[in-house]
Amino acid sequence: MRKRIFKIIQIGSREDFISRAFDYFIVTAIILNIISLFLETFEPLSTIFPVLKIIEVVTLLIFCVEYILRIITADYLYPEVSRGKAVVKFIFSFDGIVDLLTIVPFYFFSGFIMFRMLRVVRIFRLFQINSQFDSFHVITAVLKTKRKQIISSLFIIVILMLGSSLGIYSAEHEAQPEAFSNAFSGIWWSMSTLLTVGYGDIYPITFAGRAMAICIAFLGVGAVAIPTGIISAGFVEQYSKNEHSDVALQDIREIGEILATEESGFVGLTISEISTQYDMQVYMILRKELTIVATEGVKIEENDIIIAKSKKMKKKR
Repeated sequence: MRKRIFKIIQIGSREDFISRAFDYFIVTAIILNIISLFLETFEPLSTIFPVLKIIEVVTLLIFCVEYILRIITADYLYPEVSRGKAVVKFIFSFDGIVDLLTIVPFYFFSGFIMFRMLRVVRIFRLFQINSQFDSFHVITAVLKTKRKQIISSLFIIVILMLGSSLGIYSAEHEAQPEAFSNAFSGIWWSMSTLLTVGYGDIYPITFAGRAMAICIAFLGVGAVAIPTGIISAGFVEQYSKNEHSDVALQDIREIGEILATEESGFVGLTISEISTQYDMQVYMILRKELTIVATEGVKIEENDIIIAKSKKMKKKR
């Protein structure tokens, strides 16, 4: 029963009607909950506030039941650890924290609307419903593949921001002690200048400050272009990889082996995700000296050998 519940509450496959229906049911609950939160801010609609409150309470109860079910079935989500560790791992996972933050504020922090709005994050998990690569999966794959380069570019931006903030503070503090009272004021100005936002609430008036602002503005164009170029290149690589993967999978007429590398796109995915996204049946994983049975929650590591067969070829035959 717990295993069946786990399959229902996870992202549903096209063949499982109950699981897909549950996904759409949760989506509807999330949307109704968010709409009720928005409508509660309109005073002219005060006559329907009791109805909105009922909707919020009912949808919150649905979230509570779903959260409890996910805790109960956490050992199926993380089969590589014990049941107690699986529960703790889910509670402190991103999805677990978001789920908890959408429930707790209603009971303890009712004024913290920002926390309750976190429930909108839950809806993004349902974008994985497609059997092929969708835009959301491509974004996450690109960010994961290019994470080191993106972190390096963000580090460069932080260095530029700190350097420019101290420089503008030194140049403008005496002329504008109120506007540039400390280094934090310089950070706010450098952020708006480097990121080409340009709020204009504080600005340099001295010659040295304006000369520095010109240089920082040019540096800002390059600083913003660095992560943009990295992500754009990642999108091109990912789409090319997807097209290549489709061709490669069609060549697996019976059972074939696939080497999991960072470039292949399989590393970090679970067996369930591979089966859904690549439309293939995974039988086992060869990892160094180990032979691992391909259960749904097993994650692929680099240099794993995947023994699989394309479902597309099976259908054609």
